[in-house]
Amino acid sequence: MKKLTAVLLIAVCCIILSACNSGENETKITSQVTTSAVTTAKETIQPATTAAEQTTGTETTKAIEETTDLQEEVTQAQNDEPSEHADEKTFELQMTIGNTPVSVDWEDNEAVEALKDLCRNQPLTIQMSMYGGFEQVGSIGTALPQNDVQTTTTAGDIVLYSGDQMVVFYGSNTWAYTRLGHITDKTQAELAELLSNGNVTVTLSY
Repeated sequence: MKKLTAVLLIAVCCIILSACNSGENETKITSQVTTSAVTTAKETIQPATTAAEQTTGTETTKAIEETTDLQEEVTQAQNDEPSEHADEKTFELQMTIGNTPVSVDWEDNEAVEALKDLCRNQPLTIQMSMYGGFEQVGSIGTALPQNDVQTTTTAGDIVLYSGDQMVVFYGSNTWAYTRLGHITDKTQAELAELLSNGNVTVTLSY
């Protein structure tokens, strides 16, 4: 009886030890499987992340390049666009006294438009004569539209007198004139120097 009990105890112990060994092996196997799965996941995720980062970087670079190209196109278009001021200057009525070009602020009226028409195809030359110690006057050669107003002139004023006479002042006078313009880039002293030393020639071009 004691021997049978001992045999049974030994058998039970063997079964228990076998179960423990089996559990340890399962734990080791499970740990190995888990470690392998984690490693595989990392290996899968890392390339995907890198690819995503590369894609985002490429898209950002492309967007920057497109923006730069657009800015260059806008700049080029602005450079290519003709300047309104340049056009106005190119097609403005130009005036030269003797050999000296002068800047003139022309009136916006029918008389000035008629002057432009007169010199549209070729320059208009007017022989001027000193008069009164304050002006130069010369015949235009044809009558222009008049809008005479009693005016006290100042140095630099350009007026139409009697419909067919241009007058350029380096002094002052009061009379009924149609205003044509005003010389803007000369002082009174410079105008006196230019106009008070004998007859001059005025040339208009458009």
